[in-house]
Amino acid sequence: MKETALARSILVLGSLLAASLACGGPDLSPITPPASGEPRSYYLGFTPFPHDLSIEAVNFAYEKISSDADIIAHHFDNGVPWPEALAGEAYSENIRNDWEFRKANTPPGHKIYLAITPINLWRDGLAPYRGEEDDMPLPPPWDTYAFDHPDVMQAYLNYPVEAVEFFDPDYLAIGIESNLLVNSGPDLWPAYLRLHQHVYSELKARYPDLPVFASILGVALLEGYRDEDDPRAHLAALAELEAYSDLFAVSLYPYLTRYLAEELPADFWDELFGISDKPIAITETGFPAQAFAVLDGQVSVEGSPEKQAAFIQRLLAEAQQREFVFVINFILRDYDQLYEDLDEDMRALGIL
Repeated sequence: MKETALARSILVLGSLLAASLACGGPDLSPITPPASGEPRSYYLGFTPFPHDLSIEAVNFAYEKISSDADIIAHHFDNGVPWPEALAGEAYSENIRNDWEFRKANTPPGHKIYLAITPINLWRDGLAPYRGEEDDMPLPPPWDTYAFDHPDVMQAYLNYPVEAVEFFDPDYLAIGIESNLLVNSGPDLWPAYLRLHQHVYSELKARYPDLPVFASILGVALLEGYRDEDDPRAHLAALAELEAYSDLFAVSLYPYLTRYLAEELPADFWDELFGISDKPIAITETGFPAQAFAVLDGQVSVEGSPEKQAAFIQRLLAEAQQREFVFVINFILRDYDQLYEDLDEDMRALGIL
C-alpha cells in the first residue's frame, strides 16, 4: 500500500516536468496581512501530526496547537472500520485508543475540524479497512463494493455519526479531496456522489447546525496547473457537490503544480476563490521551506523559508479579506527528524 501511494505521488510529480518557469516568489501584492492587533476573521490551526516518532514530538504538537492556534484538525485518511460500522459493533482498540488520546489532548475551547473520507489515499477507490492497524486491505466482500453499494452507504453513515457523537466537532468533512476521483475513471464519480448526497442529507437531518462538506483539491479546478486534470470535469463535479456541501473547502498545495515553488499567476487567488459563493475554508495547506529534488533529480522544487513565509502571509491576507471560516496549515513543524526515520523508498513521498 505504501508503494501504491508513493507511485501516485511520483506520477503527480511527473507532470511537473512539462514546465520550466522563471524563478521568483509567490505573489504578495497588492494585499498585505492584517495590521497587528486586528482581530482575525477566521480560525487558524493545524493537525497534531508530529515532527518525529516520539512522545515528546506528539506532546510538542498539542502544546503548540494549544498556545498558537484556535482550531485543531483531526484528519483521518487512513481507512474506515467498514464491517464494524455496518454492524454497529465496537471499533478496534487501535481506533478507540487513537480517538481517546486525541480527545483528551484537544485544547479546551478550541474549535474542532474533523475530516474523514470513504476514498483511499490515492483517490481511485474505496478507502481501505481500519482495524487493529491502519490502511489494511479491504476484507471480502468489501473489496468488491462500489461507493453506492447499500452496505457502504449504511456503514459510511454510521461511521460519521459515531465520530460526531464522540468528537462533537464544529466542522465535518465527509470526503477528502473528493474531486480527484474524477481523474480515476468515469464510473467512480457518480457512485461516490450518490454516497455523499445520502450521507450529507442524513447527517444534516440529525445535526442541522453542523457544517458538513467534502474538501476539493483546489488547483485541479484551474486551467494549466496540472497536466493530469481536466478543469472542466472538476468544475462540473464541484457543481454537483455544492448543493450537498456547506463550505467551499479547499485543499491547497500550489507547489505540487507546474509552478512548483515559483511565482504563481497574478490571477491565481481571484480565480480560485471566485469559483464558489459558499463560505471558504482551507482544510489543508503547506509550502516548502527548503529546496529539494524528486524523480532522480529531474524536478527541483526551490523552496525557502522566505518563500514559505510569503505564501503563508498572502494566504492569511486572503483569509482576512475574504472572511474565510478557517485555515489549517497541515504540518505544524517541518518533520526533518521524522524524514530521517523513513526508508529510502518512502523519502521521495516524505520530502513532499
